[in-house]
Amino acid sequence: MAAEPFNAYTFGVEEEFFLVSRKTRRAPSRVPKGFLKLCRQRFGAHVDNELLQSQIEICSPVFDHVAMAHMEMKRLRRGIAELADAAGLRLVAAGTHPLSAWHQQSHTDKSRYARIIDDFQMIGRRNLLCGLHVHVAPPANVDRVTLMNRLMPWLPLFLALSTSSPFWNRRCTGLLSYRQSAYDEWPRAGIPDFFADEAEYRTFCELLKRVDAIKDASFLWWAIRPAQHYPTLELRIADACTHLDDALALAALFRCLVRVHVRRPELGMARTALTRRIIDENRWRAKRFGLDARFIDEHAGETVECARVLDAAIKLVSEDAQQFGCEASLQHLGTIFARGTSAHEQLALYRSLRDAGSSNADALRAVVDWLAETSIPASAE
Repeated sequence: MAAEPFNAYTFGVEEEFFLVSRKTRRAPSRVPKGFLKLCRQRFGAHVDNELLQSQIEICSPVFDHVAMAHMEMKRLRRGIAELADAAGLRLVAAGTHPLSAWHQQSHTDKSRYARIIDDFQMIGRRNLLCGLHVHVAPPANVDRVTLMNRLMPWLPLFLALSTSSPFWNRRCTGLLSYRQSAYDEWPRAGIPDFFADEAEYRTFCELLKRVDAIKDASFLWWAIRPAQHYPTLELRIADACTHLDDALALAALFRCLVRVHVRRPELGMARTALTRRIIDENRWRAKRFGLDARFIDEHAGETVECARVLDAAIKLVSEDAQQFGCEASLQHLGTIFARGTSAHEQLALYRSLRDAGSSNADALRAVVDWLAETSIPASAE
């Protein structure tokens, strides 16, 4: 096989977090003005704000190895948690906040966010949601949109492996990822259409810009998209992962899937008028059932257990995992199945406390405490 370009398949991770009051366990309506400034003094551009004041984002540097990613993301999580602690706050990685109510939140004072709130009104104000985004850079000669089309059937698997949002507005939703259901309120969210190539995708973006529907392509919030500011394909479907190792395992799998689809151009090419809707049906199954979902296999005309889909993915990318030295990260995906996702762990704790006689509020406070403790990797990890 020809040598790969030097910068091909580098990757980056964006993690969104809630800031919560150490005293009340709720997301505060306003965060101390100097908090983000302190974070940036220490970590530079690797920390940014989000739509709501009670959210904060870690934007990683560019990585070429998962070990580097683990070390840096652990440093960033721990460092921001230390600054938050000094401000009476804690850092929580979860798709939704179990205890907080959206109507008590304030948006960040930034022109982009002001426009979003003005455009989308209650939908924007309800965005008390956090996700994990993974960027992977394919070789420069690869059309990112045609590659995106071929990778889309894998999207529900990433959601099933990352579910962390079973609660909303202090209630158990009955879903493992309520965050994805909340995002369905937004226009230009969910599973994208099959665009022919990057040129057609740009034509669509330019049309929406011309009629003032969007300011730029970053206002397309699909579950996967070509990034606007980076030469990457961006995975966006995953809930924020409470366990750092879960987030990095998902990043490793996505990176491997990008590479195998580049080196094997026949993969993911079979497509019918049904395909996009079946992907969306599988996304619903991942939202509702998580790891217990049975996904529809369009070509076999039957359903397949989520575990079998993961096994197929790991087998498919075995050569790529070896190339990247990330076999241990892919093995960790089996740990997620054995342990359950964050959503399973949150629900197990909540139900055990309710069964023992705790009130709904006390059980949810305990879930927030668990999330805050688990979101910060131990120093020895």
